[in-house]
Amino acid sequence: MLVKFQHFETITNCFYVPSSAKATTSNINIGVSVTPIKKQNDQNPHIEKLQKQRKLIHTSKIVKKDGGKNGFIKNPVGKIVKDDNFEVEFVEGSGHGNQSSELCDGKYGGFRMTQNGFGGNLDGSVEKNGNLEGKCRPNGGHGAVLEESCDGSSPNKNGGLKTGTDGFWRNPDGKKKNERRIWSEERSGNLIGGVAEKVQIKCSTKWLRYGGCIPAIMEALERVSDLDEAFKPWDKSLSNKERSIILKEQKGWERAMEIFEWFKGKGCYEVNVIHYNIMLRILGKSRRWDDVERLLDEMGERRIEPINSTYGTLIDVYSKGGRRKDAMKWLELMKNRGMEPDEVTLGIVVQMYKKAGEFQKAEEFFKMWSIGKSAVKGQGNDRSGNAGAIIGDSRPPVSLSSITYNNLIDTYGKAGKVKEACQIFDQMLREGIVPTTVTFNTMIHMCGNNGQLEEVSSLTMKMEDLQCPPDTRTFNILIFLHAKHNDIHTAANYFKKMKAASLEPDAVSYRTLVYAFSIRHMVVEAEELISEMDERGLEIDEFTQSALTRMYIEAGMLENSWMWFHRFHLLGNMTPECYSANIDAFGEHGYVVEAEKVFNCCQEWKKLSVLVFNVMIKAYGISKRYDEACCLFDNMEQHGIVPDRCSCNSLIHILASADMPEKAICYVRKMQEAGLVDDCIPYCSVISSFTKLGKLAMAVGLYKEMISFNIQPDVVVYGVLLNAFADTGSVKETTIYLDEMRNAGMPPNAVIYNSLIKLYTKVGYLKEAQETFQILETFEVGPDLYSSNCMIDLYSERSMIRQAEEGFENLRRKGHANEFSYAMMLCMYRRNGRFFEAIKIAQKMRELGLLTDVLSFNNVLGLYASDGRYKEATETFKEMLISAIQPDDCTFKALGIILVKCGVSREAIRKLELMRKKDSKRGLRRWSSTLFSVVGASHES
Repeated sequence: MLVKFQHFETITNCFYVPSSAKATTSNINIGVSVTPIKKQNDQNPHIEKLQKQRKLIHTSKIVKKDGGKNGFIKNPVGKIVKDDNFEVEFVEGSGHGNQSSELCDGKYGGFRMTQNGFGGNLDGSVEKNGNLEGKCRPNGGHGAVLEESCDGSSPNKNGGLKTGTDGFWRNPDGKKKNERRIWSEERSGNLIGGVAEKVQIKCSTKWLRYGGCIPAIMEALERVSDLDEAFKPWDKSLSNKERSIILKEQKGWERAMEIFEWFKGKGCYEVNVIHYNIMLRILGKSRRWDDVERLLDEMGERRIEPINSTYGTLIDVYSKGGRRKDAMKWLELMKNRGMEPDEVTLGIVVQMYKKAGEFQKAEEFFKMWSIGKSAVKGQGNDRSGNAGAIIGDSRPPVSLSSITYNNLIDTYGKAGKVKEACQIFDQMLREGIVPTTVTFNTMIHMCGNNGQLEEVSSLTMKMEDLQCPPDTRTFNILIFLHAKHNDIHTAANYFKKMKAASLEPDAVSYRTLVYAFSIRHMVVEAEELISEMDERGLEIDEFTQSALTRMYIEAGMLENSWMWFHRFHLLGNMTPECYSANIDAFGEHGYVVEAEKVFNCCQEWKKLSVLVFNVMIKAYGISKRYDEACCLFDNMEQHGIVPDRCSCNSLIHILASADMPEKAICYVRKMQEAGLVDDCIPYCSVISSFTKLGKLAMAVGLYKEMISFNIQPDVVVYGVLLNAFADTGSVKETTIYLDEMRNAGMPPNAVIYNSLIKLYTKVGYLKEAQETFQILETFEVGPDLYSSNCMIDLYSERSMIRQAEEGFENLRRKGHANEFSYAMMLCMYRRNGRFFEAIKIAQKMRELGLLTDVLSFNNVLGLYASDGRYKEATETFKEMLISAIQPDDCTFKALGIILVKCGVSREAIRKLELMRKKDSKRGLRRWSSTLFSVVGASHES
């Protein structure tokens, strides 16, 4: 006899894998044949152990020699026991849910399982495992006999029908049929020796995995609504296990509740805690909270005590149903009743905290749970394994399943605790728990997102060492990570490797790489992938569509971008959001005509939305077509679209930025009338525009209007007003708004203190400026360059040389000193007759290229003229002309001093000035030739 099984991920002593405990990855397909990979010289001994363990699983083949059914026989005293000669060939498959297999040191080929191939669920029920594949055929009544090896020696029952590997039935002539008749025996009493009544039922293959009478019962329940009639062939003979399966397999909560009530009403059936657990899960998943509470009350009335899995079920359904507080109440009640959460419940709670972003609580719960389990183990628990899951804890560690390890790794990763996640992974390897593809996917994604690409490479090598083949999600992660870190070549190579590994790229694979190509303007490569998607019939989502539109635009291929958009527009399936993305793509790059065409296309399909209008208004603003922006806003209601806050704020910002505050204020008032103003942002934009134009009275009037509507200003509004009055040197008004802000409980920020220093510099308030500057130095950002220069200016004007030098040196050390910093120091030294220091500053300015405007050139020219350095002055003037900086009156005043000192009469200088004012170009040439000839420098036309 030969039976094939699929292995699957499991938790301790239980086949059920709660979705909350799964790592967020797609299904994993692991083939049977794995080519051995050559070991590296530095092979990890734990990896070698896991390789041997995995090899054992791949080669487990046993052949039934004789005996009973399904691997069980009767011993001499008539007791049913496991048949040691019943052997199994294990075939790795898709696993349970999204998980692959977990290996352990059990007796069943490395799998934890219960008797007869049934596994325990979270709710405590026992069911036939859906991943346990067997070639079987019904044998009537309860039994299902495994098909003998195809050697023709086995007797064939059921009218000569045999099962095939594809679930179809074969006639003796070899033809397949997808329908068959199953003869099911109605059992009486304990069934043994009972009289069988033949009932003809058409049976679907989807329940065959359970065997026995379950397929026939499920078919009857689908066909017959009356329960008495449906259950008639098996009346009073259903076991607890069979009733659990029947309840669990119901698609709707109503039918499940009807069957549950029927079981209770019969009186001959025991309804136990497992059945209640199943119903609690069904009702909880359907959000039938009143029915859940009713069943719980009923359990109390019937004196059915909740067990560990009952609490786990309640915590699970309440947390997934968005009622976390209720879930936590059940967790507390569980603890108060002295019940320790099992590993399944642990995974549920950790997952609940993880989804809420409360990673610290997830970690604390796991640690407390581990401490409790370790304490039990230290008192004599004989569980094998040593997970060492509590980092740095000296208590005896607990044994964990791979699912729990995966959950913990993912939790630490999402919390940003990469080190702890890696330690958990290392513990997993040391304890001989085989990492699944899910584990590696989680680790690779975590390390890659934290920039550890070398660790990503190491993990992929470990996957090969452990013969754990990557799945499509693995390659998708690798493509995404390398594209994210700007290694597009490696990302593209992983896409090719995925195909070479006989894995079919999915839509995510294509979308990830297409987007990576599009933002790099790799048009040819992106188009090749799009062609493949079209050939395979893969849907091109709206994100990819808009990304390609933007790619063509940014690559200067405007016609291609329009053709690409039009292809999807003609299908009529584009959403308003997709139209908006295309309008935005054209509008942001100034192609307002194309943006208008997309808008009109959207209007043709009657898919206009407020978002479509908003991005079109934005496009008009970018192109400075302000009248069209206002007109479109005004016509929104004609199209049945009511402007939202974003519409109003966008238009107001556009007009205010265009120095059109009078027009912007009209829309602020419309926005106020519509009740859309709930903060000071629209007012702030217009107030700022007024202050920028110097219309302080209008700015103050709008500020008072805002206050009258009970709209409270924020620190930005105060900052705008304070800065405006600081520019005008208005100490009184500045002080008024500063006091208002403090009374409103808003402490000044660094921006406001910088404005105050500007004010105090203008009015010459040295003491106030020094105090404010000291406060600024306590901020993390510190004083800005402008404030520092203001302080240098205050000190230099008062010839406070030491203080000015300290401020200048502080700027110079930080590399922040600019031409104004140097110019102020130069002027200070010059005024105080310290020409040596002044000349050094001038030379430094020329070296650093800080002579960039007429003011800086004039300062240096004035210094050289005063100190008699005529040659340096002439060279500086020539630099000024070469730099195309137009000299002003101060420039020629300094040059006149040089000429006078060189013996040129004042009358000659007066004539030069008259010529310059009459003809600036001719006059400049005459000034230059005179200066160069007098000073003796060579003149170049």
